[in-house]
Amino acid sequence: MSDGKLEKMEKDYSPQVDALLPETDALLKQGKLQEALDKLMVLEKQARNAADPDSTSRILVQVVKLCRESQDWKLLNEEIVLLSKKHGQLKVATTKMIQEAFSYLDNTPNMEVKLELIDTLRTVTEGKIYVEVERARVTRLLAQIREEEGKINEAADILQELQVETFGSMDKREKTDFILEQMRLCLAKHDYVRTQIISKKINTRFFQEKENEDLKLRFYDLMIKHALHEEQYLNVHKFYKQIYDSESIQQEETKWKEALQNAVLFIVLSPYDNEQSDLLHRIYEDPKLAEIPLYNELTKCFVTTELMRWPKIEEVYGQELQQTFVFSKSSEGEKRWKELHNRVIEHNIRVVAKYYTRVTTKRLMQLLDLNERDTEEFLSKLVVSKTIYARVDRPAGIVSFQVKKDANQVLNDWSSDINSLLNLVEKTCHLISKEEMVHSIAKVM
Repeated sequence: MSDGKLEKMEKDYSPQVDALLPETDALLKQGKLQEALDKLMVLEKQARNAADPDSTSRILVQVVKLCRESQDWKLLNEEIVLLSKKHGQLKVATTKMIQEAFSYLDNTPNMEVKLELIDTLRTVTEGKIYVEVERARVTRLLAQIREEEGKINEAADILQELQVETFGSMDKREKTDFILEQMRLCLAKHDYVRTQIISKKINTRFFQEKENEDLKLRFYDLMIKHALHEEQYLNVHKFYKQIYDSESIQQEETKWKEALQNAVLFIVLSPYDNEQSDLLHRIYEDPKLAEIPLYNELTKCFVTTELMRWPKIEEVYGQELQQTFVFSKSSEGEKRWKELHNRVIEHNIRVVAKYYTRVTTKRLMQLLDLNERDTEEFLSKLVVSKTIYARVDRPAGIVSFQVKKDANQVLNDWSSDINSLLNLVEKTCHLISKEEMVHSIAKVM
């Protein structure tokens, strides 16, 4: 019942319904719609009071069918509202009636009638858990209509009012599809904060099943758009790697090459840290990267602890890379190209810090192909981020990369060196004694 209580069926009205339905169809053909509806309403009340769900469902479905066949859409809306508000109306019957009315949405004569029917269905399903799936589908249809009209913000707001993740009766795949649609509309209205919040509602383990791969690709495509706006290049790399690892992408050479190329470019663009370094080395070890020589060489440049000259990088890779969307001629592409230059400089500073304990500022400027101001700026950034240790003596024009050690550390290092030396001496004495014994035995024999 509508109040949530279950009642035992007192009487089966199936025979009466079987007899009445053909009779109402005949009355409709004679143009006596109201008479047919009156007869159905009398039997509906009896079946409802007797708690006969099957008979009540059939009667309610017949009512909306007759209204639709007579093309009286206004009456259809009125009957749906009236029947759903009947005292003690059965949940099953209401659900069947709404499902039947939902199927008419594709056959409405014009948009005005369609919107009226959608509004009616949204009104009667509001607050009813047993028709939450139908309400979600009707709401999504309304959002699509608003989007087609160019009202993106309104469409996004309509769809966001539903928390489909709490719908127990909705299939998991449909639920995920619904959430992806919410994310897409949020991105369309440039609401990036809400997009991030909504994305957390999807458990990525769901994408491990092969049949859900199409949803997986849609999800990561949306996440890439979000991460690009936020300039989270490391996340963009991870999302492209997920796309690259998908079975359907691996089967098509052009698609996996594109995904792998983008994954390489964004891991190179990501600021250096332990995670970035680990992911860079992992992608370099991918055997398929060798099939894209240019990107393989670019990755090798960042993996190898050797200096990269920016003019040479521009000469070798510039033309090819600037044809990709990552480094296109747009403002975003030019910004990322500048970011790549910064990554090359930062890589070179790390290499210099590894091989030098002290270096003059002039020599460092030559190695980095930078002026004094930019050299100090990049050096300061890496020191602040604790990527390297450095101290600059401006009057003397010397940069020191040697970490100062306290007394305890110096003593510990000395102790360790002495232990290593004594162990080496002991091992050497042991080997000398062994050789002497072998030599003496050989003489006796």
